[in-house]
Amino acid sequence: MATTLSYQKTFTIGGDLTVNRVGYGAMRITGKGIWGPPADKDEAIRVLKRAVELGVNFIDTADSYGPHVSENLIAEALHPYADGLVIATKGGLTRTGPDQWPVNADPEYLKGALEGSLKRLKLDQIDLYQLHRIDPKVPAEKTFEFLKKAQQDGKIKHIGLSEVSVDEIKKAQQFFEVVSVQNMYSVDNRKWEPVLDYTKENNIAFIPWFPLNAANVASQEKLKEVADKHNATVYQTALSWLLHHADNILLIPGTSSVKHLEENLKTADVELTDEDMQHLDGIAGK
Repeated sequence: MATTLSYQKTFTIGGDLTVNRVGYGAMRITGKGIWGPPADKDEAIRVLKRAVELGVNFIDTADSYGPHVSENLIAEALHPYADGLVIATKGGLTRTGPDQWPVNADPEYLKGALEGSLKRLKLDQIDLYQLHRIDPKVPAEKTFEFLKKAQQDGKIKHIGLSEVSVDEIKKAQQFFEVVSVQNMYSVDNRKWEPVLDYTKENNIAFIPWFPLNAANVASQEKLKEVADKHNATVYQTALSWLLHHADNILLIPGTSSVKHLEENLKTADVELTDEDMQHLDGIAGK
């Protein structure tokens, strides 16, 4: 008989920010190509308000979403913020047009990006500031020194990284405590499994982006087999696998629709069995 598995419902970031593990990613409340305002601003505001009503207390955004659009909408919808609501933002990508994301982690650029995020989000300190990318054109030490100083100055409480290797995390840790890592990862794309293992061992939050490769037909079929057993969607099942796979994973499914938001948040109710996990673990090797 298959055993229903339980999983940890919350995770504490940096030792003092306890959040529910199903959060909200605010990239999609922008225009096409993550550029400009959303097609329906009122719905975007409703999505943000509804997320908090339904218990979301971790929202992930970035100055590059829009650019600036996502952060402005978050402040418009939710400021003054509820106690315990953690808003994480990112810097290190510039925008030259729809779907274009040049990297810039030069300290001077990041200084302006950070100040802009503080102003748009109406905050004196950002709980979690994540470096969107390490810039191959800028010595990583210079970027890390800037983040360390911004933290010492009280503008950032905790620091995270995105799309990094274990070695890059270790290098950053020479300058500051790394409390989160945001890498592409899903049941059918486990390139960063060694990073997940490292973060789990060191109590660092792991925040997967692109949690389902919709073009992977084989994985869709296996996911659908499990989803049908639980009267769930394929997407909910893929997210639920992540929750069960490692207790340090934080989910940030994004949407511009209240209906889809509510569907995504029901992921927490999908109770997978050990048999389900074994079936899904077979989708992709480590």
